[in-house]
Amino acid sequence: SEEIFYWIELSLVEICINIIRYAYPGGEGTFTLKIWGVENILYFEIRDEGIPFDPTLADPPDLDEIIKTRRKGGFGIYLARKLMDGFEYKRDKKQNVLLMSKKLSMKSIHS
Repeated sequence: SEEIFYWIELSLVEICINIIRYAYPGGEGTFTLKIWGVENILYFEIRDEGIPFDPTLADPPDLDEIIKTRRKGGFGIYLARKLMDGFEYKRDKKQNVLLMSKKLSMKSIHS
């Protein structure tokens, strides 16, 4: 459905924004996104060579604090973890590797 693809897009945008903002504090850097599917599951592998960071260990946002301070942001990793079906991290030599997956219904595949 359209909603599933919106969730996927939102998750990818949030993770990529985090890489752009935080992975390379000294300046420019790059990341790669690889997308593939197996049967009814889409996989998204994002790699960067920024500072080591395991998003699976990130604390959930403190909603009370965010509301009190009216701070913007802080939801990206949390949203991606909740919206995707799979969310795994590993460090591969000098790279952060995040593998996310989303299971699609047969209806969304054929529409």
